[in-house]
Amino acid sequence: MNNANIGWAAFACLGLGICTADSVVAAPSDTACETRANDTEAKLLECIQQKALWRHLSAFQKIATENPGPNGHGNRNTGTSGYRASVKYVAGLMRRAGYRVTIQPYQWTRFDLEGTPAFAAAGRSHSFSQDWFVARLSGSGSVTAHVEPAGSGCAPGDFAGFAQGRIALVERGTCAYDTQVANAEAAGALALIIYNSEGSPDTTGRNERLDGGAFPAQLVDPADIPVVGVASHAVGAEFVRQYEAGAAPQAQLDIRTHRKSDIDYNVIADSPFGDAKHVVVVDGHLDSIYGAGILDNASGSTTMLEIALKLARTHTRNQLRYIWFGGEELGLLGSHYYTKNLTPAELRRIAFDLDVDVTATPNFDVLIADVAHAHNVAKFPPNVLPDSKVGNRDFAAYFRAAGIVSRNAWFGNDGTDSNSFSLVGVPNTGILTQQDCCKHGWEVALWGGYLGNYEGKVPGHNGGCVDNPHRWCDNLSNNDPFVLEFASKAVAAVTLELANDASLGREAR
Repeated sequence: MNNANIGWAAFACLGLGICTADSVVAAPSDTACETRANDTEAKLLECIQQKALWRHLSAFQKIATENPGPNGHGNRNTGTSGYRASVKYVAGLMRRAGYRVTIQPYQWTRFDLEGTPAFAAAGRSHSFSQDWFVARLSGSGSVTAHVEPAGSGCAPGDFAGFAQGRIALVERGTCAYDTQVANAEAAGALALIIYNSEGSPDTTGRNERLDGGAFPAQLVDPADIPVVGVASHAVGAEFVRQYEAGAAPQAQLDIRTHRKSDIDYNVIADSPFGDAKHVVVVDGHLDSIYGAGILDNASGSTTMLEIALKLARTHTRNQLRYIWFGGEELGLLGSHYYTKNLTPAELRRIAFDLDVDVTATPNFDVLIADVAHAHNVAKFPPNVLPDSKVGNRDFAAYFRAAGIVSRNAWFGNDGTDSNSFSLVGVPNTGILTQQDCCKHGWEVALWGGYLGNYEGKVPGHNGGCVDNPHRWCDNLSNNDPFVLEFASKAVAAVTLELANDASLGREAR
């Protein structure tokens, strides 16, 4: 791990409970921390310790290593033995700590490709997993047809005049992939190609291939037509150029898919303390994708777990509920199921949600989830935007007092589980220390570090380890213990603040 130029020393003694100007503060033992009431911020923060956090993160790595996928690499993906072992690990620790634990099963659709899919145009075959991907839950079929652009495809009007029986071409936009698919199907498209927008973080800028940080589009609902999701910007832009020049571009697609139902699981742990009519949810996803998933999101899962263990004996005004969701990487499956199956009375009791998604990035940013930045904010009930500000303020106040720069940011639009809560009217906030590529100059000026990858090869511009097929490098070495500690302390402080906030949930949604 290369910490050079990251500016760690500037963080070390800024009120984080790690050290003083002269010496390391003696912290209570792990046992002492788990058997006492940590009912003040100072007491709680001194109990969020790097050693215990790293022990849990290492346990997730061990689980992944002991449960390799078909390729031989460690795996904690939804539907695997590694994911089930992760559920068992979290549930066991929470039960022993005195929480009321529920393992919530739900059905999901397993999706597999048969053979190697093919995509060609103008006599050129595009390279699968480098120039393009198949969207999860794509339909199956062999199609040869003319390609017709339809803008972003986010509104039915984008398909006005679309010729039925063609392949629709849409730019990756501000709406859900499912919306683009539904509009294309309604317009009579035989297939759909979704391509990256220019300057997308999923393209490298060097060769406009997708092997520098992209991953397949995740549909929530199965498509009836073959869906390329996503293709590189270069592939899509060439189709647009030909169409506008009157050349009537044509493409050939051969995508064979297989689907079957399976069972996945959420882990729900309720504190025995606090007012059950006013519940603060702390959530994060437990599943990985393309391997061990230690940064994304064993790090966030570890942060949640350690905070829960250190608050197990602490009485709070509002009840705390910790939820480790499954299927986030496949389209927020677990959180959608959880929120959509709450009764109206159960939903009214949830006062706030705090999402924890990636907390140990080596070349980090410090980002606070702000629903005001979400692309689909218009779909949220009107209370969500104003009521979420309290959580954003709590994070900002903590970082400001600690002397750490933070910024509000968007990462909740169909991207992490807080979006599921926004859609049903639950205000929320969250934290992310970043992933993939690419860190810009203004970020380096704020937080130090390097241009390019947030994780993986640093410095570098290959897209990092997270969300990248065939990399298999989101392992323990892809996490920084210091970042994990200071980010976890921030989440702990905000969790305790929200747990005792008398203003939350006092007005029915």
